[in-house]
Amino acid sequence: MFTVMDNGHIFDDKTLLITGGTGSFGNAVLRRFLNTGIKEIRIFSRDEKKQDDMRHQYNNDKIKYYVGDVRNLQSLKNAMYGVDYVFHAAALKQVPSCEFFPMEAVYTNIMGTDHVLTACIECGVQKVVCLSTDKAAYPINAMGTSKAMMEKVFRARSRTVSPQRTLICGTRYGNVMCSRGSVIPLFIEQIKAGKPLTVTEPKMTRFIMSLSEAVELVLFAFEHAEAGDIMVQKAPACTIETLVTAVKELFHAENEVKVIGIRHGEKMYETLLTNEECANAVDLGNFFRVPVDKRDLNYDKYFFVGDEKRNTLTEFNSNNTRILNVDEVKEKLMSLQYIRDEIAEWEGREI
Repeated sequence: MFTVMDNGHIFDDKTLLITGGTGSFGNAVLRRFLNTGIKEIRIFSRDEKKQDDMRHQYNNDKIKYYVGDVRNLQSLKNAMYGVDYVFHAAALKQVPSCEFFPMEAVYTNIMGTDHVLTACIECGVQKVVCLSTDKAAYPINAMGTSKAMMEKVFRARSRTVSPQRTLICGTRYGNVMCSRGSVIPLFIEQIKAGKPLTVTEPKMTRFIMSLSEAVELVLFAFEHAEAGDIMVQKAPACTIETLVTAVKELFHAENEVKVIGIRHGEKMYETLLTNEECANAVDLGNFFRVPVDKRDLNYDKYFFVGDEKRNTLTEFNSNNTRILNVDEVKEKLMSLQYIRDEIAEWEGREI
């Protein structure tokens, strides 16, 4: 049985760079590691305003800020000197914006990832973990398609460099509660404004995990993944109806729930592992490991030799995982400081 690390000693006296580091994931990593023996955390992003906000919020000499863009290879190389490890979180993540501007998703999510890996290899970074999404499995929108190609890029690059020089691996996870673009903060805003809570489709299911769990998945991949692996956590899920009910009950809200219909590019449920990936996935207890296909371009033999050991597992999706009830979702929400702070502020206003 594999477990995540209990402490950050493996990062002692090491330098970690986080692309897209001003986002929700980057902030969660900072909270996880600032009080450990880590030498330096480099925040790489194109948003100087968010970097300045973080500078004032944390006021910590271990954090160094680099303004740059994953679309610009040289800006990455300028930030990579002396870096031991990289968490690659920079991405365009909003489904609608990627749908209307798909080439922007190509430039950032696909080409940007290739730039990150090139810089890592050239600068001697020891290990890179690339963050992906459940939308990359059976993608139906531009964002998911670009992240699926991002996975293809990092898995292909992992075969071109010795893992003793630079080990490249990745993670894939679903919705992170209260992260940028999450529906939960929207529900809370609508409660506070006395507006109806807008739900796309009540029976729609989504994986549900906290930011700290997302960080732990990345750390698990960091510790246990081999070159080219995609690591997946066996996350639970819930229906949107359950989620909105849980939020309403926590805030003692009586707001109407308005069903607005599925938006462009959305699925009824999300998949973390496809049928084809399940056929080769390794069960690690609380996680799945999806090893990279290490065959070469000598195709001829595959016309005559099949895979007799192929598994016949069913895809792992938000309909066949453990489905949480309202009380379980409330408990998960209450584990978040953001939710506790919002409830305290709301109850203070009602007094």
